[in-house]
Amino acid sequence: MTAVVQDRYGPAPEGLFRIDRIAVPPTGYAEVLVRVHAASVDRGTWHVMAGLPYPIRLAGFGLRKPKYLNPGRSLSGTVEAVSPGVTGFAPGDPVYGTCNGSFAEYVTVAVDQLAAKPANLTHEQAAAVPISGVTALQGLRDRGRVRPGHQVLIVGASGGVGTFAVQLAKAFGAEVTGVCSTSKVDLVRSLGADHVIDYTTGDVADGQRFDVVLDTGGHRSLRRLRRTLTRRGTLVIVGSETGGRWLGGFDRTIRAMLLSPFVRQHLAPLASSENAADLVVLTGLVESGQITPVIDRTYPLEEAAAAIRHLLDGTARGKLVVSVSPSGMQTTPPGSTP
Repeated sequence: MTAVVQDRYGPAPEGLFRIDRIAVPPTGYAEVLVRVHAASVDRGTWHVMAGLPYPIRLAGFGLRKPKYLNPGRSLSGTVEAVSPGVTGFAPGDPVYGTCNGSFAEYVTVAVDQLAAKPANLTHEQAAAVPISGVTALQGLRDRGRVRPGHQVLIVGASGGVGTFAVQLAKAFGAEVTGVCSTSKVDLVRSLGADHVIDYTTGDVADGQRFDVVLDTGGHRSLRRLRRTLTRRGTLVIVGSETGGRWLGGFDRTIRAMLLSPFVRQHLAPLASSENAADLVVLTGLVESGQITPVIDRTYPLEEAAAAIRHLLDGTARGKLVVSVSPSGMQTTPPGSTP
């Protein structure tokens, strides 16, 4: 099969990847072999690619060099084969989910990380959902416990997680305020945000108070974010990037965890956990029309590095997708010589 291959860690995608012909991966117990049609890029893709901050290497991604072929983490595709221990899936089923190494024509996926693809989405659209959609869902539903009538602030509302979060908060019955840059205000409004703050001209701490704040971008101080909360409001920290090699912004998360027991407000860092059950929830919301993936641009597999560069530039509106189209390359069927 054709796949993106990464032999070493590096903070910049240029020159890090190569396109190679390699063997189709074997399936283990309770795994599904999926023919990948599309994958997507998120901030975690960069962390896996760069091996930064360093604790990510201790989390199972390889100490000195990448453990997996490439940093692709999400996919949408078609079931090619199932192994013993798999029920509910059969060859030919359209599916989506999370895995390791999805910038490839075939990938093995644990059955508990896979769900039926939403019927009303293309594979490119569906590939945008698993990582960012699940993160937004868990941040708002599980950590934020958003209810009808809540005032919810989404910081980074135009990004991958943010575009899902705006739509999910509205689906949960909240009044939503989104924070983004000037060029993305119209996008955030189109997603259903009741109010939009342009952070280049406004301040998220201008006196308004919110029941839930979901912070997906930037590195605003805890003090500043707490000023936007009601007395018993909840701050959910999803993303924080400082470029540090050891903590990379995680120090703010640690401070929030230490401070939370001593204040009335709930400071709730989020470490999302991808799973099939939440994908099923998202499928229902997608098929009912309550959420729609926002895709900025789709890249061919050979340009996966350019997709990551676009992410790092910070100009993307929504998600970036890597297409692994069956019509765009020659495929070696599983079991044949690659």
